[in-house]
Amino acid sequence: MLELYHAASSVCSIKVRLVLAEKALEWRGHLLNLSAGEQFRPDYLRLNPEAVVPTLVHAGRVILESSVIAEYLDRLSDTNPLMPRDIGAEFATRHWLIRCIAIHEAINSLSFATLMRQRERAAFSAAEIEARQNQIPNPQVRAKRRDLWQHGTGSVYAKGALHVLRRVFEDMAAALARDEWLAGPGFGLADAALLPYIDRLERLGMAGLWQSEFPAVGAWLAAVQRRPSYDVSVAAFVPASEADAVRQIGAAHWPAIAALWN
Repeated sequence: MLELYHAASSVCSIKVRLVLAEKALEWRGHLLNLSAGEQFRPDYLRLNPEAVVPTLVHAGRVILESSVIAEYLDRLSDTNPLMPRDIGAEFATRHWLIRCIAIHEAINSLSFATLMRQRERAAFSAAEIEARQNQIPNPQVRAKRRDLWQHGTGSVYAKGALHVLRRVFEDMAAALARDEWLAGPGFGLADAALLPYIDRLERLGMAGLWQSEFPAVGAWLAAVQRRPSYDVSVAAFVPASEADAVRQIGAAHWPAIAALWN
């Protein structure tokens, strides 16, 4: 049995759940509450020393990194293959999967500069936030989190995120001008990999990043959101009340993001 340690709104968890749904694979979930710090439990750290989600356990193997997990899942079954057979499309997909590392960092930065920062400041004292940040194993990640907490959208990490995303949108628009999906005529791993990141931006009220300059990105997002896999992997884990609350918080920060973007 596939066992997935994941979190409800985690972008990397969504990526893996989307592939599980597209592949019609049976799995057992272990839902972690990241706000409560469950990713720092000793039993979970033994599986994933970086204290991040998701983690897949299967056949005695512990598999980390969402894009690696997604490709692993695709190879488990011949049902609905998501890696293109054409060699050019395959390597275009692999390029997108590698780029997810930088894309993830960008989305993480914007999420913590806006939503997460506002919620943490409302829920915890400065001392409690410092203690939570000290639990982050990687000192580089810890330093980034502190900078975002201190400076919000004024952080260099937020500005760097927008630099990364402009190039992403340019390349997505170019790919979608050639084909219906990012790596060819069929929905594939590249689409599953990027969906959670673009979906997060929309949920944060940041669709203005692409609406006028890169409308193809919005059309692509809407097409993925219409797939049955989206409902079971994303919508089912995010109640409407939470989605509304996230959008309201994001909207409050949009003017600052828009000023940086323009």
